Amino acid sequence: MATSRETDERFLRQALDLARAGIGQTSPNPNVGAILVDADGVIVGRGSHTYAGVRHAEILAIEQAGQRARGARLYINLEPCSHQGRTPPCADAVITAGITRVVASMSDPNPLVSGRGFERLRTAGVSVTSGILEAEAKGLNEAFARYIRGHIPLVTLKAAMTLDGKIAPPPGESRNPSALGAGAAARGYITGEAARAHVQELRHQHDAILVGVGTVIADDPLLTDRSGRPRGRPLLRVILDSHLRLPLESRLVNTAQEDLLVLCSFAEEKKRKQLQERGVWVEQIPQPSVEGHPDLTAVVKHLGEREIASLMIEGGSMVNWAALSSGIVDKIFFYYAPKILAGTGAVPFSAGAGFPHLGQAAQVKSIRLHRFGEDFAVEGYLRDPYE
Repeated sequence: MATSRETDERFLRQALDLARAGIGQTSPNPNVGAILVDADGVIVGRGSHTYAGVRHAEILAIEQAGQRARGARLYINLEPCSHQGRTPPCADAVITAGITRVVASMSDPNPLVSGRGFERLRTAGVSVTSGILEAEAKGLNEAFARYIRGHIPLVTLKAAMTLDGKIAPPPGESRNPSALGAGAAARGYITGEAARAHVQELRHQHDAILVGVGTVIADDPLLTDRSGRPRGRPLLRVILDSHLRLPLESRLVNTAQEDLLVLCSFAEEKKRKQLQERGVWVEQIPQPSVEGHPDLTAVVKHLGEREIASLMIEGGSMVNWAALSSGIVDKIFFYYAPKILAGTGAVPFSAGAGFPHLGQAAQVKSIRLHRFGEDFAVEGYLRDPYE
């Protein structure tokens, strides 16, 4: 059953589209889409994984195809699993269904699988082709790769700023207009509507969002996913709050439904109980940093233990520097508006000590540029999630 590279790419793109449909619903599992194509080139089965649905994408496609799966080709963005997890090995189901060829974009970054699924298929006489559209497939599951290999979330540092790197006018003139707080619209935003809508898409892609308590006090944000798309579990809102200064009357506390986590260095028992009575998780990180804030290395480890596979930081100047200096940041997504605040009083992206030498500066690689009307964004990586 010979097929062209063009045909393989066409069906794999459809599998990738199915996988993308699961964004926000699969974590901590990967986003996977599967297409079954018979000998006549007709699609006989489709599947898209969701965590709540348990069954993997290839199993759903096989069930939809029924007897037509025999002799068919399977197009899938991720190697079929070969180990027993919540479900039996998918590679075995592919073999049993009589599928004759598997075309996958990439091997599974899970050390328990990583090539073993392909090996099992080949041993059973199934033809395997891999590596087609691999870059797209890797980008789709980078959070899963970081989590499954390191047991910590992929960390994205997000910021919105002017061309000269300011995230807000001088204190007293206006609160941080890049935040999505209650009064932000009245004060004016740094970026335009298209960029702000994309921020909601980013939030939808993440399991958790983190800010410092200073941002909460200044802007009273909700920190919710307003993309309008379904989620497998609520977006976890994480607040760094060394001394439990989080206002009880804040919108975060008033909307807490076991989706608000406050991480502190020093917990005053009365305030802890008041927050917990309002449905807020309060947990102490035992390793405070020199500055007295919760240690961010300990924070990401703690979130990994909660099965948080992806974290977006939307902090202020001090949190931004703490994230960079601690080495927890995997990638950045910086939005820029064609505005210049200038002056020394405006709030900079980072207010910490900074890196003393160019050779120590955080190096951003694999840069991509995005346009949002008059605004633009820079996306890039400080380290490869697959390493």
